[in-house]
Amino acid sequence: MNSIFKTLAATALAATLSVPALAEDKTITIGTMSWEDLTPITGITKSVLEQQGYTVEVEEFSEWGIAFAALTKGDVDIMASQTDYVAHDYWLKNMKKLEKISPVSHGLYQAIAVPSYVTINSMDELAGVKDQFGGKIIGIEPGSGLMRDAASAVDAYGLDMELVEGSTAAMTAALDSAMTREEWIAVTVWEPSWMMQKYDVKFLADPKGVFPTAQSYYFIGTAGFSAENPHTRELLASIYVPLADITAINGAMNDGKSLDEAVSDWVASHEDLVTRWTDIKAD
Repeated sequence: MNSIFKTLAATALAATLSVPALAEDKTITIGTMSWEDLTPITGITKSVLEQQGYTVEVEEFSEWGIAFAALTKGDVDIMASQTDYVAHDYWLKNMKKLEKISPVSHGLYQAIAVPSYVTINSMDELAGVKDQFGGKIIGIEPGSGLMRDAASAVDAYGLDMELVEGSTAAMTAALDSAMTREEWIAVTVWEPSWMMQKYDVKFLADPKGVFPTAQSYYFIGTAGFSAENPHTRELLASIYVPLADITAINGAMNDGKSLDEAVSDWVASHEDLVTRWTDIKAD
């Protein structure tokens, strides 16, 4: 009797071992925001995955709350996010349903900047020369994280200066006009940005530490994504896009190239690197 059970057990085990593992789903949806730091990361990731035979859809969101809700519900599979700063509140609220897959870039920084020909170098020097800036710091959209930090900096450094709310386009136009005339101007700006490539500007030092230090970008996904998709996870963990490359891609787009063209050029100029990423094969 025991020998019969042993035979049946052995047969069952052999049958189990002969069944191939379920193949990973090669259709993936990437969530993103239409911001100039995230767009190149998403474009490069899409290109790399498609080279490996994936069908990739990209879904853009207008705000982090909607994006994180879509990720937790499984409407999108992955996205790149600045979980330590820009999207920190949303990450903390949803992190038990999500996972960090891998870092994909580092260096996000935003603060107040001035043209390089301006002779001050620190926020604590602004108060003494405010009249040369017209008593104003030119900002961007109200409600943005950068504007909240800039308002905190005005208070922290005791600046009797107006923080002007507006739009990114209006700020850029003001910066361009002032630099053409070699006038002094202070603006709220960030890295990576094509503006940092086009205009010779410098961030003012922040000795009080009002503005957060350089932040990282991570691929994040729904909890269990890496365990269920080990090959996809390995591909994603290989992808890393330096901040300078993100800036260069945005510069190319600002000069008239489409995202697809700018990403295609980047991939072509980094063929050896991308090949090393895509050499990772599924079992």
